Amino acid sequence: MVLDNGRVKHYKVKKLDNGPYFVSKTRTFSTLKTLVQHYSEQADGLCVRLGEPCKKNEAPQTYGLSYNTVDQWEIDRSTIKLLRKLGAGQFGEVFEGLWNGTTSVAVKTLKNGSMDAEDFLREAQIMKRLRHAKLIQLYAVCTMEEPIYIITELMKNGSLLEYLQKDKGSTLSFSDQIEMAAQVASGMSFLELQNYIHRDLAARNVLVGENNICKVADFGLARVFMNENVYEIKDGTKFPVRWTAPEVIRYNKFTIKSDVWSFGILLYEIMTFGQMPYPTMTNYQVIQQVPEGHRMSCPLKCPKFMYHMMTECWNGKEQERPTFETLLWRLEDYFEQDVSSYDDANNFH
Repeated sequence: MVLDNGRVKHYKVKKLDNGPYFVSKTRTFSTLKTLVQHYSEQADGLCVRLGEPCKKNEAPQTYGLSYNTVDQWEIDRSTIKLLRKLGAGQFGEVFEGLWNGTTSVAVKTLKNGSMDAEDFLREAQIMKRLRHAKLIQLYAVCTMEEPIYIITELMKNGSLLEYLQKDKGSTLSFSDQIEMAAQVASGMSFLELQNYIHRDLAARNVLVGENNICKVADFGLARVFMNENVYEIKDGTKFPVRWTAPEVIRYNKFTIKSDVWSFGILLYEIMTFGQMPYPTMTNYQVIQQVPEGHRMSCPLKCPKFMYHMMTECWNGKEQERPTFETLLWRLEDYFEQDVSSYDDANNFH
């Protein structure tokens, strides 16, 4: 990650098997130190010459707040002070808060009766082990009285959906959009490796921090909210039909491949700066037509390779959809190419 006149640009450092490090294969280095030293002396293809290392965020790391709750997630509600409201959803509200008067956190307050405390604490024990740089870290809970509090790390820029809608392409470039998608794929690739399903992947459930850092949030909560082992659809049950795979609509079958479908919808959200999926259709039309093969057309100004990735995620045969690991390396490969020629070669719609 390199800061160039206030804009963040990303370069991926790779290493050949038992070989040197490189940003571009035209120039390789035996150690990371010599690579950094070289680009500190000259840009040599980078946007700028490397200067000072970025200052580390003073916010606590994901392990930082949980040292007192390693064996006891429950904390005293009085240690949490709610500050400003950040947003609201189907199950409750989210606030910026302060823990112990010193640490900034996000606090999700759940509507009374929307979640069984024992179910959530059981899920929390799993979430506790899911530590990854692109997953929002759960810190602690307050479940002794309602509303239940879920305390997590704070992301200053809120949901990716709101972030995209507010920007509308005024400052975010195509490279930024690709990087955001790659970060989400990274977090989901980790969940995939752990045989864990998100169940509600969408731009509204990705949070954004400084420098366009994105992290997947609310993984695991959908199952607890539904109070079931599977995300079943029943009469009157609310579920995100526009993000939901056909096999979930038809057979109540939710897997990591259903998350891949949702990721394709999230790519559409990213490329349209937060436009509602299936913008000309009602929910009923989506439920009726998508399982029969209807797919969204390519968004305006979206490169063909990105739309191709979306349609792969929307394959009607779930096992033929790509893995998150595959999606991640495809997105990361974008940064190894010359951006202008890559876009020209793939064409925009």
